[in-house]
Amino acid sequence: MRKLIIALVVASASLVPGLAAAQSTATTSVEDLQKDAPAEYTVVKGDTLWAISGRFLKEPWKWPQIWQMNREQIKNPHLIYPGDVIRLDKSGMTASLTLLPGGAGAAAGNVVRLEPRTRVQSLASAVPSIPGTAIGPFLSQPLVVDAGALDLVPRIVATEEERVIVGAGNTAYVNGLKSGDPVNWQIFRPGNALTDPDTGEVLGFEAHYLGDAKVKRFGAPSTIEITRARQEINQGDRLMPSREVSFPTYVPRAPDKPIKGTILAVQGSVRDISQYSIVAINRGSRDGIEVGNVLATYRKGAKVTRGSLSRPPVFGDLLGLKDVEITPNPVVPDPPLPPSTDPEAKPVVDNAAPVTLPDERSGLLFVFRTFEKVSYAMIMKTVRPIAVGDTVQTP
Repeated sequence: MRKLIIALVVASASLVPGLAAAQSTATTSVEDLQKDAPAEYTVVKGDTLWAISGRFLKEPWKWPQIWQMNREQIKNPHLIYPGDVIRLDKSGMTASLTLLPGGAGAAAGNVVRLEPRTRVQSLASAVPSIPGTAIGPFLSQPLVVDAGALDLVPRIVATEEERVIVGAGNTAYVNGLKSGDPVNWQIFRPGNALTDPDTGEVLGFEAHYLGDAKVKRFGAPSTIEITRARQEINQGDRLMPSREVSFPTYVPRAPDKPIKGTILAVQGSVRDISQYSIVAINRGSRDGIEVGNVLATYRKGAKVTRGSLSRPPVFGDLLGLKDVEITPNPVVPDPPLPPSTDPEAKPVVDNAAPVTLPDERSGLLFVFRTFEKVSYAMIMKTVRPIAVGDTVQTP
């Protein structure tokens, strides 16, 4: 009889999607928790895994560690939905998290009744890893192509009424389309080469997304209608088939091995890299980068000399006498010392020699799309200014 009861309980659990997740707990150090971490949190629409983990953890990307996820669960995590309750217990030396699907048991104390039930909910409503609205357009675009790739695809050869620029609702004519090709297309313009700053290797060429088009008639040339224009569209712009995309469900995590690279470019203004900016880095799938990887960004330390160090304000500035010109004493370098004859003497430090300051951590990024040699990531956190040329590495 006892074996039969155990078997029934196990069978019931297998019928409940996510029930195993609700039963299991994971532990982490209390020191890793936010000081104001809630005892219980109910997931709401619009949440992301990054934001939820940030409510509990000082380092949100350590989400897999607190749940003790294996590699397969990281790539295909148990989906979390609005209404689920995440409960935190930090009464002991370690803290533990428990997931209660749909709020089940949230108001029933410590007892959760296990019953076979079916949970019907669209996968599209599951909580994503990071904000989808910011990366959505970049999931469907090539972004990076090999040299000459855009020379082989269909291109716009003319526009209606010989307009120089066309937009949504306008008609254009394309060479290179044939009957049987897809109906929906995206429009691109060749961009700059992405070159590795360390090796000089050309990693690819950017393809700037301009808009969408739909074929109205196949022929020579074919007729298309511009259905969406993100930028101005001209003669000579290229077409590539639209592609189906899926939002990345990988859990934020550090790479499996040490990674060090460089920010190559930023979408939009190169002067303003802030939270949720999209950047390209010079590391891709061949280097071990995967979707979901989190990398820390570092501001490169500047080279300074003693003469370039800032001096304190002179006395006239302190009194507000801006018109009074006071010439500070010139910096006279120390005379060179004669070479030491002592074999155990320590080398003399040249205070006038250039000094390279250490790199300073400036933020975190989340990789959402990878190519062979290049990856695209979203800046998730900034604590210092971030710029093209800054370093990225395993946190």
